[in-house]
Amino acid sequence: MGMKSYASSDIRNIALVGHSHCGKTALISAMLKTARTPTDNGGAVTAYEEEEIARGITMSNAVAFAEWHGTRINLIDTPGFHLFVYEARAAMVPAEAAAVVINAQNGVESVTSTVWKFAEEMNLPRVLVINQADHARTASEAERDLLVEGLRERFGRQVIPVQLPIVGQQGFHGVVDLVTMEAFLYTPRSDGIGVRGPIPAELEAPAKAAHEALVELVAEGKDELMEEFFAVGTIPREHLVRAIHEAIREDRIFPILYTSALSNVATDHLLDFIEVYVPSPHERPPIAAHTLRGTLSRGNGKVGGNGASAGAPEAVAGAQTESGDDTILCSVDDAQPATLFVYKTLVDPFAGRISFFKVISGCIRNEISLENYNRGEAERLTHIGVMQGRKLVEVAELHAGDLGVVAKLRVTQAGDTLGVKGHDLRIDAVPAPEPAMTYAIEPKSRADEDKLAPALHKLMEEDLLLRFYRDPQTNDFLLAGAGQMHIEAVVSKLRRRYHTEVTLKSPKVPYRETIRAAATGHGRHKKQSGGHGQFGDCKIRMEPLPRGAGFEFINDIFGGAIPRQFVPAIEKGIQETAVRGHLAGHPMVDFRATVFDGSFHEVDSSEMAFKIAGRLAFRACMEQARPALLEPIMRVEIDIPDAAAGAVVGDLNSRRGRVQGMETQGQRAVVSAQVPLAEMLSYGTTLTSMTRGEGSFRMEMDHYDFVPSAIADKIIATSKRPVEELEE
Repeated sequence: MGMKSYASSDIRNIALVGHSHCGKTALISAMLKTARTPTDNGGAVTAYEEEEIARGITMSNAVAFAEWHGTRINLIDTPGFHLFVYEARAAMVPAEAAAVVINAQNGVESVTSTVWKFAEEMNLPRVLVINQADHARTASEAERDLLVEGLRERFGRQVIPVQLPIVGQQGFHGVVDLVTMEAFLYTPRSDGIGVRGPIPAELEAPAKAAHEALVELVAEGKDELMEEFFAVGTIPREHLVRAIHEAIREDRIFPILYTSALSNVATDHLLDFIEVYVPSPHERPPIAAHTLRGTLSRGNGKVGGNGASAGAPEAVAGAQTESGDDTILCSVDDAQPATLFVYKTLVDPFAGRISFFKVISGCIRNEISLENYNRGEAERLTHIGVMQGRKLVEVAELHAGDLGVVAKLRVTQAGDTLGVKGHDLRIDAVPAPEPAMTYAIEPKSRADEDKLAPALHKLMEEDLLLRFYRDPQTNDFLLAGAGQMHIEAVVSKLRRRYHTEVTLKSPKVPYRETIRAAATGHGRHKKQSGGHGQFGDCKIRMEPLPRGAGFEFINDIFGGAIPRQFVPAIEKGIQETAVRGHLAGHPMVDFRATVFDGSFHEVDSSEMAFKIAGRLAFRACMEQARPALLEPIMRVEIDIPDAAAGAVVGDLNSRRGRVQGMETQGQRAVVSAQVPLAEMLSYGTTLTSMTRGEGSFRMEMDHYDFVPSAIADKIIATSKRPVEELEE
C-alpha cells in the first residue's frame, strides 16, 4: 500500500510541548479523530509504552500525523514531566513550530517556562493552546483575562488571542475566530467539526476589541499595513492572513487558541490554524551544518562520558575539534542532494531499531543507500515510512521537510546525519543533559547478568540520558539517569521488555577528582628477564585546567627522545590511571598532561612498557599536584505554595545550598538555588512534608565544584583507595 507523498510546502511539523497533564497526548488523539485519521485503537495514539500508560505520563517523544485539506500535519508528542523535559527539547529539532499547551486551570507551570526557553533558544515560532478550556476558569471573562495577562507577563507582549472561547449553558462549545470574525459552534464529545454561526451577542464588543488589538500588533512596524488600517479601519482578510503568517514565522506574535481535547471542541480550528499559519519546512531559515574535512573526531574529551564505560577509556579519547570545520547552511529543498537527520531512536522488541528522521534536503525513496557521516559507514534504507503512534505506515518516497522512519539501520544512532556519499556534513544534535542521579543495580541471577548489558545498550540507544558503566573500584554496575522515576522506569522496562530482573541500590553521587597545582613527574619502567626486556621512560608535566575542560594531552617531545609510535601509549597509560582516580577512586578530570622528555631502548622498548611508564609518571605527579575532590552542584527549581517559602529556603541553607532568587506568582513561589547533589538525594520526601504534598522540584546538573575539606576527608576515608594493579 502506498501512502500519498507530500511536497515540502504541504507539510507542517509541530511539536506539542508543555507541563505534565496539560493534555498534549489527549489533544493529539482528538485532532486525529477530527481529521478522521484511521488509528488502531480508540485510545491515545502516541502513548503506547506500558510504562507510560501505567504512570499516565508521556516519557519519550512519539510522532503521529493527520491529513488535513491536502496538508500532512506531523504532530510530535513530548513529555511534560520535568525529569524528561530534555526529550521535549530534542523534539524541537525536526519541528518548524512549537504548540505550547497550557492547562486552563493551572496556567503557566514550571515546565511551561522551561520549554518556552528551549523554543526561544532554537528560534522556533510558538503557538499557545489553552487546552481543557471546558474548565470553569475559562467560563468567566475576568478569569480568562487574568490567564491571558499572566501569559503576557511571562512571555512578552507579543502574546495575543486569535480566538475567544464561547462558553454557555453547555460549557465550552465554540470559538470566535478573531481574524475572520466568525463564530464556530460545536457539539461537545462528537466529531470535532464546527458549524459557522453568528458571534453571540455578549461577545460582540469583546471580539471587536480583540480583533483590533490583533490587527494593531500585526501591523506594527509594517508601514503598508498601518496605512491600510488607518485608511479603511481594518485590513482585508487575505492581507491579514498573510501578515499573521509572517508575524508568527518571525516571532513577532505568539497567538493564543482555545481547545478541549476531552470534549473534542475546536480541534478542527487548531488543525486549520496549523495548516494556514504555521511555517512549512521550506519557509524556515536554512539549517546550519558543518562540513568535515580530515578525520572524524572521537568522543568528547570527558572521562567516562558519552555512555562509555568508565573501565574503557579508549572509547573516550580526548578529542580536539578538527581544524577545517566549516559551517554551511542547508536549505530544505527537494533539488539538493539527499540528506537526513536522525532525531530519535526507538528499539522495538519485534521490529528492532527504528530510526526517526527528518528529510533535510532531497527526496528519499525506498531502497536508497546513504552514507552515515558520523560513523563513516553506508546504510541501506529498505522500508521507509511514517509513524502513526507505534504503527509504521509504509510510503514510497518522502520529500524535503517531511518526518519519516526506517527500521533496521545497522549503525545509525540518534543525532547522526546521513546523506549522499561524498557530500559530508553534520547537523548538530541537541546535547543530552548530564545525568543527575546514579544508582547501583544488581542483577538477580547469573542469567540476568548475562542479559543486562545487551538490554541496557538497547535502552540507551533510545534514551540519550541513560549512562551505564561499571565502577572500576567496587565492580558495581552503575546506572545514571534523570532521577528516581526515570531509573525506576528503566528497571521496569528491563523486566517487561527484556525479562531481566535487577534490584536497585541507593543512589551514588558521581564525584570527580582533579588537581589544584602543576607538577612534573618521571616514570621509568625497566625489567630485565631472559630474552627481551621491557624499557620505557618518560617525563610529564601536569597542570590544572578550568572546570569542564576534561583531559588534554600534549606531545612536546623534541629531537626524538621517544619515538612517535610510543607517545599514544603514554597517553593511554595516563588516561587509564586517571579514570581510576587517586584520592577516592573517582575519575580525574580537568587537567592537561604534557610529555616533554624521556628515553627509549632500541630493542626493549614497547608500547606496553611506555604505557606503564606513563602510569608511573602520572602517580609521581599526583604526589605533588594537590589532588582534590569535586562534587556535582545542581541547579534546582522548587515550585511551592507561597506560605512554605521561609521553611524551604531555611532548609536549603542547611543543605549547603545557595539561593539565587525567588519569583512569586499569585499564591505560588518558585525558588531557584544551587545545591550539591549529595544534599539532594532524599529531598523529595522532605519537600512533600514541608509543603503538605503541594511542592514540586526539578534539578539538573550545573557544574562541578570543590568539596569542602571536612566533607572531602570523610568521603576519602570511607572510600576504597584505588587498587594498585600489579605491573605486568
